[in-house]
This record gives sequence, C-alpha cells and structure tokens, in this order.
Amino acid sequence: MSELNDVFNFLSGYVWDALVYILVIVGLTVTITSRFVQFRYFGRMFGVLRQAFHHEAGHISSFQALMLSVAGRVGGGNIGGVAVAITLGGPGAVFWMWMIGLMGMATSFFECSLAQLYKVWEPDGTYRGGPAFYVEKGLGKQWKPLSAVFSILLLLTFAFAFTGFQSVTVSTSMEDAFGMSKYVTATLLAIALALILFGGIQRIASVTEFIVPIMAVGYLLIAFVVIVMNIGSVPAVFARIVTEAFAPSAAISGGIGAAIMMGVKRGLFSNEAGLGSAPNVAAVAYVKHPCSQGTVQAFSVFIDTIVICSCTAFIILLSGIYQPGAENVQGVVLTQNSLADHVGQWGEAYVSVALMLFAFSSMLYNYYLGENGIGYFDDTHQLPFNILKVLTLAWVFYAGTQSFGDILVFSDLSMGLLAIVNLVALVFLLKPMLRLLKDYDTQIAAGVEHPVFDPEKFSDLDIDKRAWTFDEEVPAAQAQPAE
Repeated sequence: MSELNDVFNFLSGYVWDALVYILVIVGLTVTITSRFVQFRYFGRMFGVLRQAFHHEAGHISSFQALMLSVAGRVGGGNIGGVAVAITLGGPGAVFWMWMIGLMGMATSFFECSLAQLYKVWEPDGTYRGGPAFYVEKGLGKQWKPLSAVFSILLLLTFAFAFTGFQSVTVSTSMEDAFGMSKYVTATLLAIALALILFGGIQRIASVTEFIVPIMAVGYLLIAFVVIVMNIGSVPAVFARIVTEAFAPSAAISGGIGAAIMMGVKRGLFSNEAGLGSAPNVAAVAYVKHPCSQGTVQAFSVFIDTIVICSCTAFIILLSGIYQPGAENVQGVVLTQNSLADHVGQWGEAYVSVALMLFAFSSMLYNYYLGENGIGYFDDTHQLPFNILKVLTLAWVFYAGTQSFGDILVFSDLSMGLLAIVNLVALVFLLKPMLRLLKDYDTQIAAGVEHPVFDPEKFSDLDIDKRAWTFDEEVPAAQAQPAE
C-alpha cells in the first residue's frame, strides 16, 4: 500500500501544482466577468429557505437540491479536513480556504446554472444533467470524449475516493471517542447506507432534507457556545489567521506555500466549487430559470466554507490543544480534543455524532454522483447500478478499516483531475453563461421577482425544450431576444 501511496503522492503533486493556478484564474475570471454575482445576489440566496415546504410533484425541489448539495459539501472535510489544513498549513490556511470559498461561490453559480441550461428531460418526467452533459451539448459532439473522461472520474472520485474518506473519518472518530472497533463502525455504516441506496434519488433527497438542517444547526450551536465562552480571544484568533496567511509560523514546514496549498486543497475538498459535482444535483431540480439554481448553489458554498468550516477553525484555534508543527494529533481527533478542551469530555462524543451524520449524508450524495457517472453512458439497464451499489458498500467497509492517510491521498489525486477537466470546460462555456446571466439580470432589473427561462431565446443552443415547459406565460420582460 505504501508503494501505491508514493505513486499517488507523486502524481498528485503535479496535478495540484497546476490546479491551484487554474482554480484561482477561473474563480477570478467568473467573478469579474459576472460583476461579482456572488455578492450582487447574496440577498436572493436566502429566498430558497422560504421554499422549504414547497415541493413540485414528481420533482426534486430547489430546497431539496440545496440540502442534497449541502449534504455532500458538509462532511468530513468540514471537521477533519479543516483540522488537517491547520495542522499542515497553519492557521493561515483558513484564510485561503475563505478566499477559495468566496471565489468558489461564483464558480459554483456558473457551473450549476450551466447544468440547468443543458439538462435533459427523462421519460419519467424528471431531469438529468451535469458537466458531462454541458460539455457535450455546449461544446459539441467532438468534445464527447472529454464528457466520458469526466464521467469516469466522477464515478471514481465520489462513489469511491470521497465515500472512502468519509468512512475512515467516521471510524477513526468513533474509535477515539467511544473505543469502538473500526470494523464494527464500517459494518454499521455499510448496512445503514444499503437501506437507503436502494430507494433511489427521491429517498436520498428526502433523507438529506431531514438530516442536514438538524446536523448543521446542532454543529453551529456548539460552535456558537465555544465562541461566546472565548469571546475575548476571538479578535486575536482572527488576526492570527490573517497574519499567518502571509507569514506562517516557523514551525510550519513549507511556509506560505504550505498555507496556500492546504487552504486551497482542503477548501476545494470541502466546498467542491468548480469540482463539477454539485451541477449533477443542481440539474435535477425543478426551477423556472437556470440562474435561480445557480444562486442556490452559490449559497451552499457559503454555508459550507464561510460558516461551517469557520466554526471548526475557531473551535480548534480557541483551544489549547493545537500546537504549530505538531502532527501527532491531527484530523478529526484534533477537532474532537479541541472541543473537549472547551466543554469537557462529552465534546468528543458530540463531534463524533455530528461527524457521523455529516459523513453519512455525504456518502448518500457521493453515491448518487457515482450513479450519474454511470448514467451518462447507460441509464436504461439496472445491472450496472446494482453492481455499483454492491461495490460502494464493500468499499465503505474496506475504507473504514484503513488509515486516514492512505484514503486521503487517493482522494486528493482523483479530485484534482476531476476539477481540471471541469474548469477547462467552464472556460470554453463562458460566453453562453454570460448570455444566460444577462437574461436573468434583465428580468430582475425589470422587476420580475421570479425570472422565467424562455428556451426560444436560446434556440441556437442545444437545449432540451421539454425540460423547460411551464404552465405560466413567459414574463413580458423576456419579450426582447437575448443577444
């Protein structure tokens, strides 16, 4: 296993050296060309919360899509991943996580809006879409090989790499907090996952819609308690994060390069903005305009990185557990020990239970994305999906019994390759995306509260018009054709 890890580490180094620059360049490009859409429409992002109980029969609602994407983004990366970033990159890594999150809001807006624009209608009345579809339909049939590559990477990254990461994070946490054998935890995870996976996307969405608000609010509450208990130290911790982003402690091996790399790497792992994962979920939602779902998914990145990752960072940095350069306590164990330092030993159990809910919902999401990877090639036969279910469950058990580092290195490599493919596609699709955003901006400026997409205005694009049939008439603000 160590020889394979060496290969993964070697390849991952080259991939991430390139990806850091690509991620920042694309993030800045979409932010500037969209006129900072993540800030212009920040207020509209909260509008989806008012739709919490509105469900369109036979469809995934916008709120369910938000909860499903939050379920995927909020997981071991928010609790264990942030701790890894701080351990290896110092407190300054948190600053770079914030930066990549803020830029990632615009990137996620673009990729999820494109997924909606190019989604396809299914015979059962639902939708399917994602990067594999917007690459082929947006760039042309000659790009189909890239769609195939993306779909394979999506399958490997989520159904296996990320699911394995969540499994080993939970088993490590349960072992530290309760002394539970990794084999027992891995077995229970596999059984619980099996009970839901065979219910399809509707059951997965229903479960996450219930679990995610509970787990997120519970974790935010305990973080709020910790911050209030240490309110006098909060300004100093914040200043330390900003200062060490540019001048890390001498104890941090790699200096500012390590801070940036850990912040970007763990930030992308956590919020997935630009990774091409959330668009697969965004595409299945029933919305009236593609950019409406883009706004929702940008909000998901904010929740993940700016809110929940920050909670973990402050829990760690306000405690006396973290010591710069000390790698003997890292990952989820560092977060657990830090919370215990604030509130007592029950804090370890609290983090472990929260992590279990976070990770479980993430595994549901990860499996669904793995299904999307297969579905691009063939969604008419059930056998490939059943095989994937069995393999995923077997991998959940196996990964849960392994070491944290062995699984993490595989995740980093597959994630990096997946992101590069998706970000390249976003650059080539910038023109139709800006055209779509202009249509949305025009309707908002004309006073249309809920813009409606008119496919006739984009008839030159390869759009499935069956996916854009509404009972309502197109608003008058759409009378003028899009340029």
